[in-house]
Amino acid sequence: MAKQSKNIAKARAAVTKPAYPLAEAVTLLQQVKFAKFDETVDLTMRLGVDTRHADQMVRGTVVLPHGLGKTKTVAVIATGDRQKEAQDAGADFVGGEEMVEKIQKENWTDFDALIATPDMMKVVGRLGKVLGPKGLMPNPKTGTVTQDVAAAVKEIKAGKVEFRADKTSLVHVPVGKLSFDSQKLIDNATTVITSIVRAKPSAAKGKYIKSVTLSSTMGPGVPLDSAVADAAGKH
Repeated sequence: MAKQSKNIAKARAAVTKPAYPLAEAVTLLQQVKFAKFDETVDLTMRLGVDTRHADQMVRGTVVLPHGLGKTKTVAVIATGDRQKEAQDAGADFVGGEEMVEKIQKENWTDFDALIATPDMMKVVGRLGKVLGPKGLMPNPKTGTVTQDVAAAVKEIKAGKVEFRADKTSLVHVPVGKLSFDSQKLIDNATTVITSIVRAKPSAAKGKYIKSVTLSSTMGPGVPLDSAVADAAGKH
């Protein structure tokens, strides 16, 4: 543990500027890497919104151009032809009411995303207690309640991620792995920033993007300069 904390201190000490351009931040994280595993790179944005007000909620989805470096496990709750469409599209688990029961009775959540057709939401609605806290509840706003289950499965498999402002107005979104080519991380991060800038609620007043930070699982948080968000706003 002593070596670990020494490595963390050394990595943090490498962050010497108050803010970095995105490309420099990516390079810095890759240079100070010390963990033995392939770390996830996260983007964190502090927003000037009050999420206690429904009209200031920021949430949505975005497909990362270069994916996340891992394929998500997708479950689909549907009936009839929609089940076959989901299987053909590459869903890992497909079922109907029996899957709802399994989730409810066994607290089964061995999946990263759950898609449901609108007609199944009456029964899926019972799963709020199990799925809600894990952020797995299907929602029309994030495209996980849909008749077109095949397209939804393919998008998630291709690297679709969800973003949502939490109670402290922070948005955390993974943008890839540290082993990615730096340009791929830059592209993914830019795509996420642009989507969050576009998702600005009309009720939000004052400065919308307060800060943007790039970090890796074990690495330091690297503050990004405001030009990153400004450029995204012009896309």
